[in-house]
Amino acid sequence: MKRVMIAAPRSGSGKTLITCALLRLLKRSGCDVSSFKCGPDYIDPMFHRKVLGITGGNLDSFFSDDEEIRAIMSRAGSEYAVLEGVMGIYDGIAGLNTSLDGLAGSCYDIARITDTPVILVLDVRGMGRTMLSVIKGILADDTHGLIRGIILNRITQHHYEQMSPIIRSSLPEQIRLLGGIPSSPDIHLESRHLGLVMPDEIDDIMKQVDAAADLLGKNIDTEALMDLMEETSDNNINDQGIPSVGPGPFIDPDNQADPYIPVLAVARDEAFCFYYEENLRMLREAGIAVQEFSPLHDDAVPADADGILLGGGYPELYAEKLSGNSSMTTSVREAIERGMPSLAECGGFMYLMDELTDQSGRCFPMCGTVRGGSRYTGRLTRFGYIDISFPDGNSARGHEFHYYDSDNNGSDAHAVKPGGGREWDCIHFGRDHIWGYPHLWYHSCPELIIRFRDEMISYHKRHLQEVSSSGTPDEGAI
Repeated sequence: MKRVMIAAPRSGSGKTLITCALLRLLKRSGCDVSSFKCGPDYIDPMFHRKVLGITGGNLDSFFSDDEEIRAIMSRAGSEYAVLEGVMGIYDGIAGLNTSLDGLAGSCYDIARITDTPVILVLDVRGMGRTMLSVIKGILADDTHGLIRGIILNRITQHHYEQMSPIIRSSLPEQIRLLGGIPSSPDIHLESRHLGLVMPDEIDDIMKQVDAAADLLGKNIDTEALMDLMEETSDNNINDQGIPSVGPGPFIDPDNQADPYIPVLAVARDEAFCFYYEENLRMLREAGIAVQEFSPLHDDAVPADADGILLGGGYPELYAEKLSGNSSMTTSVREAIERGMPSLAECGGFMYLMDELTDQSGRCFPMCGTVRGGSRYTGRLTRFGYIDISFPDGNSARGHEFHYYDSDNNGSDAHAVKPGGGREWDCIHFGRDHIWGYPHLWYHSCPELIIRFRDEMISYHKRHLQEVSSSGTPDEGAI
């Protein structure tokens, strides 16, 4: 896989826009390309899939070990890949007991693990010669020699012509100054667009992405950039190292010729859209059929569902419509009351509560499965990575990112921030349910998925027996 990483000294340097522009350029050229976001962000990969039509995933060295990260990249199966960094290039997780001296969890760590050349994007607005000092300082910590290219962002053509000879003469031979990108008043891709893209917005956003691709193509040395990507094609990236989730489809000892595959109803629409693709892949590999449905637009949980997955998203922005779809809230509540296994994370957890109070103070009834309500706090609440211990002795890794909180977060599991920092009780956990604010990384606890699958199968068999004993036809029976 030919690959490159776009990284920067800090957030807000323009790496997301340049990543999107580069992906668009590659796709226009007919390249088979995939994208990866470093860290736990599920929004950028969603944007790449929905708007650019490019498969996206996550590479995270807190969630995954080195082998798993390389395997995730390999399984994209594309000829080219663009990795987008997170925060500053060396910003890792403080307090982790590793030999990486604070780099664990950083995008530089991902570049090291995958042996990916890095293009450093530097926002140089208001800088003169100081930009050279910043570059030298960042290169001083590049102990693995991974930084191979530099792009100066938000620089005028005149200023670039003044500074480029000075910078080139100071760079090591193996590092190339690829070009300078001027600011453009026609490109104003806001962070909101990355997470919330309405169908009627996509045409306008694509115009902006195309404009950014044009700007990138005109102002950087694309041939040199492609050469950097080509250098990685012989490096060892393979699909070994993915944790096993046990047997695939359940084999019924009484009917071995026709194994049953349980059906998981996965909420996917404008309100519920935050999913790690590797999580969904793991569910499928565990022998689970994923069937999407919409709590916003559909009337009920799919009739053949054996389980429900309610992911994160924006229920607060659609609270009135979600609440007004009472046939769906009733269907979800009654399915869970029947014992249908369910997993709800963050926004999905908020949907299961009695009520949701939005930012303007309006209160809307939700499913009523969990007592209490969620409301806007005005700040990030319990933000960041966590290690989670469950009462059954298993543990998993996860992440929280939300401005809402509830008065009944659950206390069946225990979360600890890495490095021994803050800790708290969380999650409603039982034989057939996991509900709470944390987004879980399923690969960190395959046992959790095996257990959930087996509970779905048990539910299906109980449901069949109930239908058989009652003599009542049921269109959900298989």
